[in-house]
Amino acid sequence: MNSVACTQPGSLEIRQISRPVRSDGDVRLKIRRIGICGTDYHIFEGKHPFLNYPRVMGHELAAEILETGPDSAYAVGDHVIVNPYIACGTCRACTRGKPNCCTAIAVLGVHRDGGMCEEICIPERNLVPAEGLSLDACATVEFLAIGAHAVRRSGIAPDDRVLVTGAGPIGLGAAIFARLAGAEVSILDLDPDRLKEACAIAGDCQPILAGATADAEISRLTEGDGFDAVFDATGNLASIQSGFARVAHGGRYILVSVVNETVSFSDPEFHKREMSLIGSRNATSEDFRTVIAGHKAGHVALERIITHRTDFAGAVTDLPRWASQKDGLIKAMITLD
Repeated sequence: MNSVACTQPGSLEIRQISRPVRSDGDVRLKIRRIGICGTDYHIFEGKHPFLNYPRVMGHELAAEILETGPDSAYAVGDHVIVNPYIACGTCRACTRGKPNCCTAIAVLGVHRDGGMCEEICIPERNLVPAEGLSLDACATVEFLAIGAHAVRRSGIAPDDRVLVTGAGPIGLGAAIFARLAGAEVSILDLDPDRLKEACAIAGDCQPILAGATADAEISRLTEGDGFDAVFDATGNLASIQSGFARVAHGGRYILVSVVNETVSFSDPEFHKREMSLIGSRNATSEDFRTVIAGHKAGHVALERIITHRTDFAGAVTDLPRWASQKDGLIKAMITLD
């Protein structure tokens, strides 16, 4: 059985692995779609803080049931969405309903080998019914759920002014669900074409081009007050640190992206705003359900989000190329049929 492994930063190869053996409580899956995530690019580039090499990547997964236990809620042939956050179920976070930040979390493709392979076994509790969604849609649920989770963490109210920094897939998810929550949404990005497309996909969002004029435009849009909620989805230290000054007094700053560096900010500026600083990690089953409902209601422009495709063998050359050449790229998908 084949897998795509990142053996060290900058090196991908197809490797032969053994067919997975199902344990009690697990299901065996045939992987049908694999979304390529910013995390995968960071792993390839050696920028991810939570990973040891070699690693089989892949956590945005749509799959088909191959084998289950006798009391399974699923049948062979069912299509499913994979929740890639394998939690212990017993730590304080898990017992308080936050398995997304379990103290012993093992994220597929990061802490343990993931789904960039032909078959995989995972706990049945980590499956989400496809509910009639296409395989393509199923493979987008996880990354959109990260944005939905960040929006839920932020406590956005209708008519809040919201800034999403970073027009990649995670920022796009935050923008979509912030707008659906009733917020007035602006998106900030360096790439004018990606910014224009993200605003069109999220719907009725104000574009702000990053650069010398960005802060003046932010001041104009917010009458000098800043935004009630700012989301950073860039994975860039300078961007994260710049965002503190864009939060309104009494506002919230939600860090969705992760950097392998120390974030610093002015304490007097932070305190005078009585700013809330919120970390947002992964997503929960509630957020998966939110995204599924969004798909069913037609709020997710799937045909515009999936911009690039490859097959299993092609991923070895396409993923490294897309890591540096992102013109027109929103979401790349590996198709296994």
